[in-house]
Amino acid sequence: MKTIGAFALIAVCFFSGCSSEETKEAPKTMATPAPAPVSTETKPAMNSPMAINPLDDPNSLLSKRSTYYDFDKSIIKDEYKPLIQAHGEYLAGHPNAKVRIEGNCDERGSREYNLALGQRRADGVKAAMKLVGAKDGQIDTVSYGKEKPKAEGHNEAAWAQNRRSDIVYLTTE
Repeated sequence: MKTIGAFALIAVCFFSGCSSEETKEAPKTMATPAPAPVSTETKPAMNSPMAINPLDDPNSLLSKRSTYYDFDKSIIKDEYKPLIQAHGEYLAGHPNAKVRIEGNCDERGSREYNLALGQRRADGVKAAMKLVGAKDGQIDTVSYGKEKPKAEGHNEAAWAQNRRSDIVYLTTE
């Protein structure tokens, strides 16, 4: 009987020792996979939202780069003000980013008149961007007049597409 009792006592001590060893081993096993989430957070996957540049994201207002005008006008329409504001705020938040605003016109009017109108359009977009924080040195303007049409044709549909200012990013961060 004493032998059975001693054997039982040894077995209990052995199994309780094994039990505590398993408890000590469990944290080591759990510690091994822990670094994986850390590396995922510091280096986003290509399909994560953090990996998409807002300038290229089709769901972002920043992916749109043209404003359109009425005939013989350089006034920015209300519908394009949020677009210009978004680009101006982007520039304000990214001081190394630079853009060129390209003013364009339709084919009607003399070369000189269209160059001047295109410049007024480009300068108007620049001024609006500066109002929301973009710096003067981040924005260049140029007028192409009627020299760079977006649409070929001699009708209102083509002319409407050609009366525009384009925002062209030269440098981004």
